[in-house]
Amino acid sequence: MRNQPLRIAWCISLFSWVVSPAVAQSPVAVTSPDGLLNVTITTEGGRPSYTVQYREITFVEASPLGLKTSIGDFTSALQPVGHHTTPLRETYTLTKAKVSRVDYEANELVYQLINPAQDTLHLVFRVSNHDVAFAYRLTTKARVTNVLVEEEATGFDLPAGTTTFLTPQAPPMTGWEKTKPSYEEEYTYDEPVGTPSKYGVGYTFPALFKVGDHGWVLISETGVDSRYVGSRLGEGTREGFYPLRFPQPGENNGIGGTSAAMAMPAHTPWRTLTVGETLQPIVETTVAFDVVTPRYEATRSYEMGRATWSWIVWQDNSINYDDQVKFIDLAADLRFEYVLIDNWWDRNIGRDRMEALVAYAASKNVGVLLWYNSNGYWNDAPQTPQDCMNTALARKKEMAWLQRIGVKGLKVDFFGGDKQPTLQLYEDILADANAYGLTITFHGCTLPRGWERMYPNFVTAEAVLASENLIFQQRASDLHAYHATILPFTRNTVAAMDFAPVFFNKRLTRDQQGGSIRRTTDAFEMATAVLYSSPVQHFGITPNNLDEQPDYVLDFLREVPTVWDETVFVEGYPGQHCVMARRKGMRWYVVAVNGEKRAKQLTVSLPMLAGREVQLLYDEKGRTAGFATKKVGSNGRFKLSLLPEGGAVIVAP
Repeated sequence: MRNQPLRIAWCISLFSWVVSPAVAQSPVAVTSPDGLLNVTITTEGGRPSYTVQYREITFVEASPLGLKTSIGDFTSALQPVGHHTTPLRETYTLTKAKVSRVDYEANELVYQLINPAQDTLHLVFRVSNHDVAFAYRLTTKARVTNVLVEEEATGFDLPAGTTTFLTPQAPPMTGWEKTKPSYEEEYTYDEPVGTPSKYGVGYTFPALFKVGDHGWVLISETGVDSRYVGSRLGEGTREGFYPLRFPQPGENNGIGGTSAAMAMPAHTPWRTLTVGETLQPIVETTVAFDVVTPRYEATRSYEMGRATWSWIVWQDNSINYDDQVKFIDLAADLRFEYVLIDNWWDRNIGRDRMEALVAYAASKNVGVLLWYNSNGYWNDAPQTPQDCMNTALARKKEMAWLQRIGVKGLKVDFFGGDKQPTLQLYEDILADANAYGLTITFHGCTLPRGWERMYPNFVTAEAVLASENLIFQQRASDLHAYHATILPFTRNTVAAMDFAPVFFNKRLTRDQQGGSIRRTTDAFEMATAVLYSSPVQHFGITPNNLDEQPDYVLDFLREVPTVWDETVFVEGYPGQHCVMARRKGMRWYVVAVNGEKRAKQLTVSLPMLAGREVQLLYDEKGRTAGFATKKVGSNGRFKLSLLPEGGAVIVAP
């Protein structure tokens, strides 16, 4: 299997067991391989806590650890009994992410504490050069086969003066047709810690914090599957403390509890912190994948790529046979791999004609992706097909038909919760789809937490205030450039993000006579094809764009990759601008986007392109995209001129 990780070695284990109570109370530290990132664990009064320092600067102050469970309280009255440290090294590959090869090196500390019943809580910390991942493991003295994790004591205490870039969690059963929470809220901007969230129920992952002038911390989690719940940050205090919280009781129409039921011995998902003096480690982190492993093998080789998508601009009325033929032909003209056919296809096209449509697409070398409603009874979203994905019998019957007619993948929508039964549904859909050779994209959904590596047929997920909002409201279009320069530092750092980029229509409707007015330049829109990382990109282009755009714009779309071998952060700041470089094979794509309503002149450092001739797609005065051939200076410096809400693309062939 091509993406199976190559496990080089769990290198020499350095065991330093501590058994004396007096010694056990002393702080225990684990340091990154380069010696700059340090985690210290302390147990005082029977309560464990940790601190995180980088270059001897505290980025996370003493913060609590522990679990409250059905078999005992592992948050207090704990006695340290031992610890050991092990260096870890692993090389693994990814076929659908922002990098293709990762050389992971970390030091692992396992710190053991017992409660009065002599049951053991193992604190597992892995520290690499910029990342900390930690999890809990539970073992018992007596024979116990299961445990209910009711809550965690886990918290994150940020220093005074820290500011935030966070998305608020939404209350359950709110929003359109009671489909929230779905990770689709706006970000705070340099807001002081402790500022109450918009809805008073905390924040979703990932969470970005600016620690004064010292640097940045990104907090998230990974490895969440059917054995646990998805977590969030609770409300912060003015002193900067954010507790970890489990799902809200009302999520998914009240289905299921808010705790996690696990078999023993139990191992929780990983909480992750990425720390850096600059934003480079935040953008380039792979910690979401470093500490997880594949859950099953792929039944076939899954192809990533680009897709046309009629619904995003032409909306519901385009879900008919003739319009879908137009978007299949558009995909074929642009050499795209896929067409996505959205909601109501079962009603407006029908299953018999869908078979013919899939066959027509295949004749054009275009694969078909079909939309489904996840729903059983957890919200009021009426779109069909419905009740095809929510039970095993219905799902397998539907997927067998999809496989028979040649459909390549599914987009499943409207989940609205992080409880364990909902996480089980995500995993069941993925596992069953793999049995039938189908890829899965999720919308109206939770944040994917390491799923690109865990599930070979998982492709991408929304979990962001995505491009559909550009269509729905002018305000979203007015703020699009601003938001686009926040997402590369937050949501898109930890997982694939199906924002659905690249719009060329000046008004985002079919006839361009009404609807939202696009504020961004054409070069900005082209840049988002690279700026946003998603192994399948669903583009906002429409058939008329073939006649309206010059060949060099269309050729860019025909060639732009969606998976990458390397990602490099160049410069930027959330809400202001972002310059990023990505490499596929020998070809580099460098993109810049301006999040502000004023022109900018940037001189960027591109050492990988020093002295090379490159193609530049830039902002013309009329806000169309111009084309020029330029040479990067021998020192790697390159000048860019960006219009307000403008952008640029550099391609080094």
